[in-house]
Amino acid sequence: MLYHASGEVVEFPEIRKSRYTKDFSWGFYCTNNFKQAKRWAKRNRECPTVNYYTYMENKQLKILKFENMTDEWLDFIAACRNGLVHDYDIVEGPMADDTVWNYVNDFLDGEITRNIFWELAKFKYPTHQISFHTLKALDCLKFERSEIINE
Repeated sequence: MLYHASGEVVEFPEIRKSRYTKDFSWGFYCTNNFKQAKRWAKRNRECPTVNYYTYMENKQLKILKFENMTDEWLDFIAACRNGLVHDYDIVEGPMADDTVWNYVNDFLDGEITRNIFWELAKFKYPTHQISFHTLKALDCLKFERSEIINE
């Protein structure tokens, strides 16, 4: 089961290009962590909603998975946030929390070195994200239901 945080029911996921690129570039983002989805749904939304999807992996798609925060993960995020448009259908890996996000930005801005980034980030425990970047990738998701978060 995957979850998508929103301010509305998202029965038909879309890939939207926005002003800011995210960790893995533009895409439709989900997580396997319900608590994380719930927290994100409640951020500045009038109707915080968590959407539930069944995910059926398609091995024929081009999928990039990061098991942990690594130099490759950091370099990929840095490239995506600087405008890289990659050719992966799906990217999965750790999600930088707000603190690690700040460290990544400091690294991108040249305010800290890679070694300092890892020193600061080593006691942080990232959560999970999976992003869908093509229509073929979105076909791997089957909408199950949504839940309005009232707490």
